[in-house]
Amino acid sequence: MDRPFAIRAHGITKSFGDVVALDHIDLEVGRGRIHGLAGPNGAGKTTLLGLLLGLATADGGRLEILGTRVERALATPRGVAGFVDGPGLYPSLTARQNLAALAALGGHDASPAAVGGALDEVGLTEVADDRTRGFSLGMRQRLGLAAALLGRPRLLVLDEPSNGLDPAGKQHVHGVLNRLAEQGTGIVLSSHRMDDLEALCSEVTILATGRVVFSGPLDELADRGRALDYRLLTSDPEAAGRLAEDTAGIRVVGATGVRPDARTLVVHAPVPALDALVDRLVRAGVALRELTPVVSPLEAAFLALTEPREAVR
Repeated sequence: MDRPFAIRAHGITKSFGDVVALDHIDLEVGRGRIHGLAGPNGAGKTTLLGLLLGLATADGGRLEILGTRVERALATPRGVAGFVDGPGLYPSLTARQNLAALAALGGHDASPAAVGGALDEVGLTEVADDRTRGFSLGMRQRLGLAAALLGRPRLLVLDEPSNGLDPAGKQHVHGVLNRLAEQGTGIVLSSHRMDDLEALCSEVTILATGRVVFSGPLDELADRGRALDYRLLTSDPEAAGRLAEDTAGIRVVGATGVRPDARTLVVHAPVPALDALVDRLVRAGVALRELTPVVSPLEAAFLALTEPREAVR
């Protein structure tokens, strides 16, 4: 049996005057899955997120959310939560007061226990009684997530939820999102950060100039990166350089480091050639200390898919 869908969109179009923001978009997000949404500025991501949250209506196409067809604004079924362009908060209220007010407006449980639980889940208990006008961007993002959690969402739509987060805060938010997915919540995560998408998403849709240029498993997208530049740090840089130059499919791009014994080679190669080089290094007794892509495979594929296109919005 097919996995139930949190979102099924087919042929979605949206224009603003003469500007086509979304051009026949197809999107499917399964319940319990974290689906990434990426694209350059002006690709149409914000417009699409607005449609999913019921903030606007598509001009054409078919949109189903949580099994219900959506044909007008503010008509999304219960169980949809999230934010676009950052959460809307009352700066003069404390974090606790904000959540209580937002819960009441949304018809959700506004009890102290529910509000306190949401604050604890996103790691804001210690600042619960501080006014939000003094909150950092990262703290505001976490409070917006807490507000979304009050409705026990079955579909969560988030726009750059890791903005402004330090490493500990980002790890905390990632943990929350993974737990929600394990409990069956479908999540759409829009982000410019490839590391967030790689850490959280099993699938990704990439938009460019209002069109889908890729949609599918993250692994399949990364495979399209083909040959990449890699940093190669070994116990013997000179021997490693000779072996690299003698390995089919590998081109030595350069070397970094001020000391000859600490130089990091930069090589350009597809994965099979890189595997062959690693095997030759091991056989030659050269210790491999670091092997990392200069640009991640996902980011390389993203750039290859979107750079030739010109954004429209």
